[in-house]
Amino acid sequence: MKQSKLKILFTSSEVFPLIKTGGLADVSSGLPLALHKLGQDVRVVMPAYKAALEKASELGIQLKKIDKSPTPILEGYLPNSKVPIWLVDIPELYYRSGGPYGSTDGIDWPDNDERFATFSDVAIQIAMDALSLNWQPDIVHCNDWQTGLIPAKLSLLHNRPATIFTIHNLAYFGLFPRQSFEKLRLPEDWWAWNKLEFHDQTCFIKGGLVFADYINTVSPTYAEEIRTPEFAYGLEGLLNHRGNHLSGILNGIDYNEWNPETDPHLTKNYSFADIQDKAENKRQLQKKFDLPQREKTLLIGIVGRMVEQKGFDLILQALPEMLQHNIQLVMLGSGDKYLENALLENASNHPDQCSVTVGYSEALAHLIEGGADCFLMPSRFEPCGLNQFYSLRYGTVPIVHHTGGLADSVVDYNENTEADNSATGFKFYHSDKESLLHAIYKALDTYQNPQKWLTLVKSGMNRDFSWSNSAHNYLTLYHKAIKS
Repeated sequence: MKQSKLKILFTSSEVFPLIKTGGLADVSSGLPLALHKLGQDVRVVMPAYKAALEKASELGIQLKKIDKSPTPILEGYLPNSKVPIWLVDIPELYYRSGGPYGSTDGIDWPDNDERFATFSDVAIQIAMDALSLNWQPDIVHCNDWQTGLIPAKLSLLHNRPATIFTIHNLAYFGLFPRQSFEKLRLPEDWWAWNKLEFHDQTCFIKGGLVFADYINTVSPTYAEEIRTPEFAYGLEGLLNHRGNHLSGILNGIDYNEWNPETDPHLTKNYSFADIQDKAENKRQLQKKFDLPQREKTLLIGIVGRMVEQKGFDLILQALPEMLQHNIQLVMLGSGDKYLENALLENASNHPDQCSVTVGYSEALAHLIEGGADCFLMPSRFEPCGLNQFYSLRYGTVPIVHHTGGLADSVVDYNENTEADNSATGFKFYHSDKESLLHAIYKALDTYQNPQKWLTLVKSGMNRDFSWSNSAHNYLTLYHKAIKS
């Protein structure tokens, strides 16, 4: 059945390529673009950060002031598209050197409560067609704590659009002191355990969790995990209470940006049909990271934040035993200084098998995806994850912890999945060194059989994790919210 065209206001604190600190930015461009391709009238709104305005200029994105709006708003389009993006241009709040949430030294802006409350207020004015834009959405899609006040405040208004609230990472609540609640003049009855109060603090994310018509998160497994104490950080009661309005939809990836057939960062492009050309990228990756060019050595790539959440401490624990086998590792990332230094020390002691680069390079990240045999993601929790999607697309077999989106997107290699050729990678089910090593050894053993390995690689490359599938699922959720 064909669904009617919807007007969708997509609200986010970061949007790629204008500004990005994590996966939220990718979703905030990829999903609106996919919805537009499905014929939906989608528009994106975000704050006009200094860095975002500079990036827009660098990319040649034309931003013009909307003169008829009483609130300073700049209008442009997401690159190579007809998807409008509005930037809330209040310099005293957003035009600062640093990131969207804090200064260059990593300290949060002290007025983040006011910054994102104001952004929410402008989004609400757009949602209610109060800014002379002659456009009112059917649904407002809110993302993470920075937009949590939008569903809450809209719930007080008549003839409002429906709301959905997406949790990208429940580890971030948007917590502020009681004084923030008073300063922002929020309704007094919202200072309650079942509204915005959380352990005597103002909790922005609860605005979305309590008041949105529907809540979703970025994978079905994570939607179940956040209903437990281990993953909900004290919000499991609320999330279970709203369980009938909570679901999970896997993110997608941009198959234009991540495509081994056209990727400019690869030494040699390749496809499903000529997968043998991937070997040239392995040689180049080994060369780039000063490793011996050994064709039959299992080369494992790792890209990510070097922190315990991403399981880098498990990698450190497992390294001595891993390096006793015919394995090489290339790592790219930064994070905890202890982990950075310990991994660098291991690389120094095993220069033929281990190479670590502290920092980040988009070109190197693409080359690792294209050149490695396996990609390791031992995250303790991972709401969705993106690198496993890239890996499958590039024929780089993922080794992952069974959690969140990693659980939902990788099919473990075992007797049954080998028999029906459905396996796409290797999983381990406990966050400890022994489980991690077991999965790596299983991958190493399978790698010794070229035919089995090729079947595994091609099974992964056959999977479709483009944004199109996710966009259809979001449309279904939008219609459900509108009818509620």
